[in-house]
Amino acid sequence: MFFKRFYDTDLAQASYMIGCQKTGECLVVDPIRDIQQYLDEAKSQKLRVTHVTETHIHADYLSGSRELAKATGAKLLLSDEGGEGWRYTYDDGNQVKLHDGDTFMVGNVRIQAVHTPGHTPEHMSFLVTDTPRGDSPSMMLTGDFVFVGDLGRPDLLDEAAGGKDTRFTGAKQMFASLRDKFLTLPDYVQVWPGHGSGSACGKALGAVPTTTVGYERALSWWGKLVEKGDEDSFTRELLSGQPDAPLYYGRMKTENRDGPALLGEVTPLPELNAEDVKTKLAAGARLIDTRKKEEHQAGAPTGSVNIPDGNTFETWAGWLLKPERDFILLAPAHRAETLRRKLWMVGLDNVVGFIPSAEGLEAATAQPIPASDLPQHADALILDVRAKTEYEEGHIPGARQLHAGRLPWRLSDLPRDQEIVVHCQGGARSAAAASLLRTEGFQVTELAGGYDAWAKAQKETQPA
Repeated sequence: MFFKRFYDTDLAQASYMIGCQKTGECLVVDPIRDIQQYLDEAKSQKLRVTHVTETHIHADYLSGSRELAKATGAKLLLSDEGGEGWRYTYDDGNQVKLHDGDTFMVGNVRIQAVHTPGHTPEHMSFLVTDTPRGDSPSMMLTGDFVFVGDLGRPDLLDEAAGGKDTRFTGAKQMFASLRDKFLTLPDYVQVWPGHGSGSACGKALGAVPTTTVGYERALSWWGKLVEKGDEDSFTRELLSGQPDAPLYYGRMKTENRDGPALLGEVTPLPELNAEDVKTKLAAGARLIDTRKKEEHQAGAPTGSVNIPDGNTFETWAGWLLKPERDFILLAPAHRAETLRRKLWMVGLDNVVGFIPSAEGLEAATAQPIPASDLPQHADALILDVRAKTEYEEGHIPGARQLHAGRLPWRLSDLPRDQEIVVHCQGGARSAAAASLLRTEGFQVTELAGGYDAWAKAQKETQPA
């Protein structure tokens, strides 16, 4: 049996390839939209992608399952569990509906679908058995059901998809899934989850890629609670302290359920000059400035949102941008195509070109103020764009908390006739958030160094 894990560090997302070298068939689980890596790996292993599946209707990224199945002619196997509203609504003619207990073969590898609701109603996990070695499963691909050291959060439907108190039903389902489906497995079964540390799909995900049923049974926070049948304590702990869910998750859920747009053949991204960019900005396009925040602050181009090239590019793009606009990348030529593909992850497909330099563009400085100057802005709204858990641990008196991932949907709640001083923990998230607000016409100032700098300044001014 061939097995490989693919990992996107930005969204902390894992996908998997399972193959049978004897027959040349392989399955891809939870692929992203940039499918070339799977095609390249299959070719290098002399495998054909014959099956594609996913564990659930994803909320944090746009799925590549439809894209990969279309490109390869593979069967697309999707959950038919979960009830009304949680079944996939599209069918390209290659779909197979999966129910609890269904099995299918990928060459000599047996895959069993196990309905594990809790994170979402339709969620499937997959037991993998390498039949030439025996008749017992060796691993379980758990998606957003069981993580290393944590569980998939059951409150995303409430937080980002318009649900109402679905978290309590989800917690009850999670408890039952663990008791009846997961803890009944042998301790040696390997667990390969869909996310790692840094994902907002849980609150305390581990950084190592894999665990086992036995390890989670013995050492997880939830293992003893489930075995004792203490559902009330389990529910309280599962629902407490979950991070804010960015509101683009609701859009991802809907698009993944109804079928992500197919990218098909992709033409090269054209390079634009300054006049081209100005024309497109005037027509409603938005410029994504991928430079470091310090460069952006020194000269912020008109109509730009600062989302630096780095490990948070996809995440922040999902937080701050909506897909209705055209986008232009301010990025070096050697990075433009890679960044364009990263935007596919969060459904931002309308990138119409790139410009390698800000030269010739209208720009203005956007330098942040030091914490010592904050008293001079006494009439300003202090906007804290950190997560609510960070805010609760300590905040500037009078500050209003609004997670950066909710800003585009809450602009009407913010004053346009008052200065807004934006901050986060250290200054990175707030720089991106402030650039969006500035482009939307708000009077914005950034607090240099964020809450950390303010807290340090407070200590320094306190008498010994």
